Amino acid sequence: MRRALVAGNWKMYGTRAQAEMLLAGILPGLGGVRETEIVICPPFVLIPLVAERLAAARTADSRHKTDIGWGGQNLSAHESGAYTGEVSGAMLRDCGCTYVIVGHSERRTLYGEDDRQVAEKFQRAQASGLTPILCIGETLAERERGRTEAVVTRQLDAVLVSAGITGFKNAVVAYEPVWAIGTGKNATPAQAQAVHQFIRAKLAEEDAQIADGVRILYGGSVKADNAKTLFAQNDIDGGLIGGASLRADEFLKICGAAE
Repeated sequence: MRRALVAGNWKMYGTRAQAEMLLAGILPGLGGVRETEIVICPPFVLIPLVAERLAAARTADSRHKTDIGWGGQNLSAHESGAYTGEVSGAMLRDCGCTYVIVGHSERRTLYGEDDRQVAEKFQRAQASGLTPILCIGETLAERERGRTEAVVTRQLDAVLVSAGITGFKNAVVAYEPVWAIGTGKNATPAQAQAVHQFIRAKLAEEDAQIADGVRILYGGSVKADNAKTLFAQNDIDGGLIGGASLRADEFLKICGAAE
C-alpha cells in the first residue's frame, strides 16, 4: 500500500520568529500521527532553522514517532556555477532536505518555466539525492476547453522522455488544478480522483508496478473541511498544502485526515 504524504509549501511567507511560532504550534499536535509522512517546505532562508527544529523534535521524545522531513520549494537545473540567486540540489541536500518541489504552477506561470526546464530540474533533484515532487495541472481556460488530459499528458511526457518511467520509482506527483488554487473554486473529490486515476493510468502504460507505487498528491486548495473526502479517494495519496500549511490548527487537521 502507498503511504500517505502531506507536504506543506510555505511559499514566500514567514520570518524566523513566525517559523518558530508555527512549528511550536504544529509539533506538539503530531503525536498521534503515526502512518502519514509529513514534509515541510519553507523558503530557502528558513530551511536551516526548520531543519534544526524538526531534527530536534525527532530525538527529544522517544515516543514521538512521526516521520517529518523538510524540503525545498525549487532548485536550479544546474549542478553549480555562476548562477546568481539560484540554489542547487547539493545545497538543499547539505541542509538535510530529502524532497524538493519542481514545476509548481507558480513557477510555470509567473516565472515561465516550461516542460523542458521542469524535466531538467526533476533529473537534477534525483542526481542530488532528493525526491522531486513533480507538480502538474491545467488552468481554468484549459479545463473549460476540455484540455485537462492533454495538458497533464504533455507535462508527464516531458519527464518520461528525459528520465524514463524508472525516474518515477523515486518521485512524487502532485496534481494541481491551477484553477482551484486561491480562486475560491474547488475540484470535487470525484473530479480530483478522475485526474489522479488518469495520471496513474498514463504511468501504467510504461510500467504498471511503478505506477501503482507512485504517490500522487492533490494540490488544489486542500483545507481541513475537504481533506478527509479528498484523501478517501482511491488514487489520492495525500496533499501538497499551500495556505493551510501556514496555520497550525488547519495543518494538523489535514494531517489527521490523511492518517
